[in-house]
Amino acid sequence: MKKKLASILITNFNKDKYLSDTLNSCLAQNYPNKEILIFDDKSTDNSLKILKKYKKIKVFINKKKKFATGPLNQINGIKELFKKSKGEVIFLLDSDDCFKKNKIKNIMKLFNQDKKLKFIQDIPYSSKDKRTIKLKYKNHSFSIWPSFYPTSTISVRRDFFLKFLNYLEPKKFPNLEIDARLSIFAFLSKSFKIYQKNLTIYNFDHSGITSKYKKFSFNWWQKRAEAFDFMKILMEKMKIKFVPSLDYFVTKVINFFIWR
Repeated sequence: MKKKLASILITNFNKDKYLSDTLNSCLAQNYPNKEILIFDDKSTDNSLKILKKYKKIKVFINKKKKFATGPLNQINGIKELFKKSKGEVIFLLDSDDCFKKNKIKNIMKLFNQDKKLKFIQDIPYSSKDKRTIKLKYKNHSFSIWPSFYPTSTISVRRDFFLKFLNYLEPKKFPNLEIDARLSIFAFLSKSFKIYQKNLTIYNFDHSGITSKYKKFSFNWWQKRAEAFDFMKILMEKMKIKFVPSLDYFVTKVINFFIWR
């Protein structure tokens, strides 16, 4: 019996330093029935020269950025790739991260074993700290969303991602990345699951999107406010009552004084 198709969706902007390792990690997967798609968002480095070498990868080149912020442009790229993809399971990957050789095989096995499984994150290994990243326990009387891992750890069923697109708010919240949006949606849908195995290698790029949101910086607090606003809209659409947490009030007060 032919194995189900897996789609790896990669967004790239000026990641030539990491790009070859990222793509090679996808090609080296020991799961044969896969497609690899990459969206280059108007890179100005050597990314396009590198991409020309990979004939087995479907490359889509964007010549004009659609939005002013990295998170919204990344979301746009993933949406465009999803339209082109055909896989029953979607694997998201940033172009500065890598998959371990057995990632697709392991995750596809989980989806095959559990038909109710819709969303899963594996545990990333930090190349910077040389260790796996552990999530801190959240006291949900203080916070109302789950702790979650970066984009490259996320795998979802196609039908679940299609449903998520109806709640994505792709033109709003310019600082809010897709990992937060998708994780919050999965949490509210009672589909959020962490697989306690390290299958992703996470590289922290000092010029990347995340680097602009250093903890407790002005931008960090702004992004948290956007996450709460996104969650409120999401819960309203899903007909779930929004109960503000202490974290919500702290975030709103700090944003009031920062941006007044």
